[in-house]
Amino acid sequence: MGDVAFRLHRVLDPLHAMIYFAPETEDKLTATGLRPGRMCYFAGRSAAFGAIGAGGVAATFYNFNPELVARHIPRAWTLATPAEVLAARLEAADTVLRRLLGDEVVASAEVAEAAELAREAAGGCTPEGRPLYAAHADLPYPAEPHLALWHAITLLREFRGDGHIAALIEHGLSGLGALVTHTATGKGFQAAAARLTRGWSDEQWDAEVAALGERGLMDTEGELTGKGHELRADIERVTNQAAIGPWTHLGADKTERLHDLGRELSRTAVSAGAFPSGVFAAGAGRG
Repeated sequence: MGDVAFRLHRVLDPLHAMIYFAPETEDKLTATGLRPGRMCYFAGRSAAFGAIGAGGVAATFYNFNPELVARHIPRAWTLATPAEVLAARLEAADTVLRRLLGDEVVASAEVAEAAELAREAAGGCTPEGRPLYAAHADLPYPAEPHLALWHAITLLREFRGDGHIAALIEHGLSGLGALVTHTATGKGFQAAAARLTRGWSDEQWDAEVAALGERGLMDTEGELTGKGHELRADIERVTNQAAIGPWTHLGADKTERLHDLGRELSRTAVSAGAFPSGVFAAGAGRG
């Protein structure tokens, strides 16, 4: 079932992740009082916790430099309440989905069916050891089907991400170590973009590469060794295995139907410009 978990992640995740790239998101969040840029991301994604501190955000987001997080959290909560941020984020999801999919698709029977299936799948998620999932699972489902779909996919994404962090910890990778090795696989960020967006200095990055080299995971050129590739492959295996609960709960036939619906909706969103050129949504998670 691990491959099923990965396949569903690939086709559904763009329908959530588009929120991080859409200009409407920052417009809605800055209207609450937040400052543009990273504050919107950190506050928008963590508001489900309430007025959480920088340590909690850095721990659950995992591969961001805690120093970068601390520049924006908890200051964000002095500018807007978590409830205001959550409401603005949902408004952004509504606006962006309507722009990317079109009102006719948003109101379609297919979106309503996908929402029902995704919600049923999310009912198979469990909160133990899954803090970001559990925080979002405490939020009520929106009434509109397209927003219910977005919320359900958010739950599935954070459930998988929390399990991924557990796999990284099991394999002895820090947040920075996870990011460095992930970029070295060539399946996600380029190293320069990862350093910039996650707030790591060249010195911190190079020191981590050296430390990973001492473990035999990277060579002197900063490339993964055979051992490093094996470690990353095992992390993905464990992550997929930890993410099968929703799909076992949904059942094979409904899972395949949701896959097909999600694939078409994601293709429409991507074709409409959901992501900047060269950005692969499902590759930009927590390392």
